[in-house]
Amino acid sequence: MSENCSHDCSSCKESCSSRDKKSFIKSPHKLSDIKKVIAVVSGKGGVGKSMTCALLAAASQNKGKVTAVMDADITGPSIPKMFGIHKHATGDGTGILPVVSDSGIQVMSMNVLLENEDEPVVWRGSLIAGTALQFWTDVIWTGVDIMFIDMPPGTGDVPLTVFQSIPLDGIIIVTSPQDLVGMIVKKAVNMANMMNVPILGIVENMSYIKCPDCGRKISVFGESGVDAIALENGIPAVAKIPIDPELTKAADSGKIEELEHNYLSDFLDKIVKNLK
Repeated sequence: MSENCSHDCSSCKESCSSRDKKSFIKSPHKLSDIKKVIAVVSGKGGVGKSMTCALLAAASQNKGKVTAVMDADITGPSIPKMFGIHKHATGDGTGILPVVSDSGIQVMSMNVLLENEDEPVVWRGSLIAGTALQFWTDVIWTGVDIMFIDMPPGTGDVPLTVFQSIPLDGIIIVTSPQDLVGMIVKKAVNMANMMNVPILGIVENMSYIKCPDCGRKISVFGESGVDAIALENGIPAVAKIPIDPELTKAADSGKIEELEHNYLSDFLDKIVKNLK
């Protein structure tokens, strides 16, 4: 390690033992039991990353797996609202206990720690990243088969901290149909490759709308390019979520678990199959 080391490997080109990813990994709480961890990421905001994460968690729990969601989007937490969670997390000197949804999904989010749900979190990046990491080290996650981490968009402090400090089994990239996203997805792919984390699949949200009369799929935001992106980057699983008012209604009313049709159920099967 150089004597001038800033401990920020993302901006350093030196080769040293400290660049070993394993050296940054943090252990979860000593009472936690977590088998698989999947991060849900996006290169930009507004593409439906949290919705995707919620659907994956609901599908996983419905398939009989003990499921958890760690909401690492500290300044823009939306996971509790989608699951109809309004109570606060509890804990003692041992650790913090996640809030549990109606179907049994364990959830930890900044919103279950705030006194008021609409209270803004006006913090600097290092404090935000540290809080996200505490959701891993200080929360007691019980018998979890799959944990999904809802990441903030982009490649900033929190994504870097999660990639370096939590033993991810893979990531799922969320995108939308616009031409611009090809470049944005590439940034997420490059970050995953830099951190040696497998890309398990890609989800294109707002992919199309289905005509209620004839059933024809209409590409509102242009033709999908997600299959080509997946092929180019060797991403093994692809899913397309349509614009569906029922899906939006369920998320807004906190009833994401009650949806009769989960668009990511089959996609999840492929993801689980590819997990090592």
